[in-house]
Amino acid sequence: MAESGAKSSAEEPWPVRVVSQKVGAWIARLGWVWVDGQVAQISRRPGASTVFLTLRDPSADLSLTVTTNRDVLDAGAPELREGARVVMHAKPEFYAARGTLSLRADEIRQVGLGELLARLEKLKKLLAAEGLFDRNRKRRPPFLPGRVGLITGRASAAERDVLTNARRRWPAVDFRTVNVAVQGPGAVPQIVDALRVLDADPGVEVIVLARGGGSIEDLLPFSDEALCRAVFACRTPVVSAIGHETDAPLVDYVADVRASTPTDAAKRIVPDLTEEVRLIGQARSRLERAVGNLLDRERHRVESLRSRPVLARPQVMVDQRVTEVTALRQRADRCLDHRLAAAGDDLRHTVARLRGLSPAATLDRGYAIVQRGDGHVVRAASEVGPGDQLRVRLAEGELAATVDD
Repeated sequence: MAESGAKSSAEEPWPVRVVSQKVGAWIARLGWVWVDGQVAQISRRPGASTVFLTLRDPSADLSLTVTTNRDVLDAGAPELREGARVVMHAKPEFYAARGTLSLRADEIRQVGLGELLARLEKLKKLLAAEGLFDRNRKRRPPFLPGRVGLITGRASAAERDVLTNARRRWPAVDFRTVNVAVQGPGAVPQIVDALRVLDADPGVEVIVLARGGGSIEDLLPFSDEALCRAVFACRTPVVSAIGHETDAPLVDYVADVRASTPTDAAKRIVPDLTEEVRLIGQARSRLERAVGNLLDRERHRVESLRSRPVLARPQVMVDQRVTEVTALRQRADRCLDHRLAAAGDDLRHTVARLRGLSPAATLDRGYAIVQRGDGHVVRAASEVGPGDQLRVRLAEGELAATVDD
């Protein structure tokens, strides 16, 4: 039981005031810091020596309340207005009663144009070194996008220029427009959110960032690091149309296509229907001429082939071949007759020689062939004896004889 009671005592929750006090004590140890931000709101109360500011981070949806003395503000930034960029020396303070964090500034300096340009140049070199400006990664927008995402100010001249000129060029173009703040402390978060929304839409094939002209301070959100990285991370091609032709915010270098004006952006995202019809007409004319020339060449070629004697009078070739075949047949007949005649003469001579050597021819001359009974031809008288039966063959017929002695 004692152990259980000790454990329960160790886990006893702290009162809110204790937590607030500890948080305030920890924040108090931070000391004085330099803070950079954009003024979202200024509250000057008549007759009060304290001025309240709302300082916003241009790259994030985050703001802090700043309190300062009117003399401090008049000394460092007497013409300070909402939307201006400032650097202040301040100390974080935690108000325990309300649980809120604020800054107490003893020095405020409005960032001048030269300092802004120096910071932008430094950021430009950093982004270039990381490859965000690399031309090899830039993508070509589609020739005729199915849907165009447009990020611009509400009812702005830039929105009107893009929509009017794009629809004048291609009446069927489809837009998905997201209206955002294009200057001031809330511009960057809204533009980044709009980029994410349009980039996630599978129907959007190209995104246009459009804004009219303005001062460097007005165009400052389009040189914000967070916005540049958001454009770089987009999977959809992005067209930047910020300000006039001479304006060059950093997002122009990151975007896949840089348009000099919103009107120029409209020309880059969709083709001109009239021009395309004209080009199609020219292409059809060239195709018809090419096909016509090809047919003419082939027609001349066929006529040239048909004009040749072999095709103009094909029977001539047959007649020539008939003559040649007839001559060859006659020659063959003569050769065959000659060979048959020579062969006949050779056969007659051979037959005459055979007949001259034949025993029958000898018999015709009066000779006879004497054979014994066993068929043996008798060539000498000593080959027979008395009483032997002989057979005598004559030219015509044969005789039987007996040897007497």
